[in-house]
Amino acid sequence: MLYSIIRVEEKLLIRAAEKMGLEMEKIDDRECIFGLSNDIWHYDVVLERCISHSKALYALKFLNEYGIKTVNTYDVAACCGDKAFTSIAFEKNGIPTPKTFVAFEPESAIKAIERIGYPAVMKPVVGSWGRLLAKIDTRNTAEAIIEHKEVLGSYLHQIYYVQEFVDKPQRDIRAFVVGDETICAVYRESAHWITNTARGAKTVECKVTDELNDLCVRAAHAVGGGIIAVDVMETKSGAYTVHEANYTMEFRNSIVPTGIDIPAKILEYVVGVAKR
Repeated sequence: MLYSIIRVEEKLLIRAAEKMGLEMEKIDDRECIFGLSNDIWHYDVVLERCISHSKALYALKFLNEYGIKTVNTYDVAACCGDKAFTSIAFEKNGIPTPKTFVAFEPESAIKAIERIGYPAVMKPVVGSWGRLLAKIDTRNTAEAIIEHKEVLGSYLHQIYYVQEFVDKPQRDIRAFVVGDETICAVYRESAHWITNTARGAKTVECKVTDELNDLCVRAAHAVGGGIIAVDVMETKSGAYTVHEANYTMEFRNSIVPTGIDIPAKILEYVVGVAKR
C-alpha cells in the first residue's frame, strides 16, 4: 500500500489485510525514489492511497511503466483527478452529467457562465473535499470570483470549469463501485448546497437499486474502472446525473450506515488484480 499519511481508511485497510492473512507492505510516498528503469519495485500489486493527486499520478505512471499492477491505474487517476477529463469521459460514454463548459480567459469564462445561465457552479479542475467551489448567482459574483482566481497564481486556477447548478434535494449520493458492482451507497445530507462529508454532511444508507447500480458501474467504467466512488445527484424530475468520480476515495463514514465491509471488498478486488 502506497500512502501519504495513515488515516482512518488506511488503518481499516491494514486491519482488514491482517484478518484476511494478506502480506501488506506499507510504502510512505515521502520516501519513494523512482528511476527510469525499475531496480527496486517488486510487488504483486500496489494499492495507491496517496493524498496528493500529483504524487499519485507520477507514482502510478512509473509503476505502470515498470509493469507493476496498481489499483487504480495511471490512466484512471489521470481521468478522475481532473474534473474536465472526467466530464469528457462521461459525455463520450453516454453518462448523464450536468452541462459543462471549460474556458481559459476571464471574458470567455463569463460567456461560458452565461451560456449555462445563473446560477452556475465554478470548480477547480483539480481538487477534493468540496474546496473552492462557488455558486455564481449574478454577473457581479462571477466577475469577483474570476478576479480572485486570476491572482491566485496557479495555472490551474485559470482553467475555468463551469457547470450548471443542479437544484437537488438537500443531499447527493456517494456510490462505491468495486469492479463490476456497486457494493453500497450513501446519501450525503446537508442544508448547504455543497454536500461533502468533509464539509459536515451526514451519511445515511442509500439502497442500491438496479437503476443506480447500472448507472454507477457504467460511470466507473467510463473513467477506466477499478475501485471508484461515483457522485450522483438527483434532479427535480427524479432523474440521476453524475458529476464526479473519485479514484482514491475515503469511506470511513459509509461503513456503519451501509453495513458493508468496504475495506475487505477493496482488498478482495486488489488480490484479484494481482492474480490476473
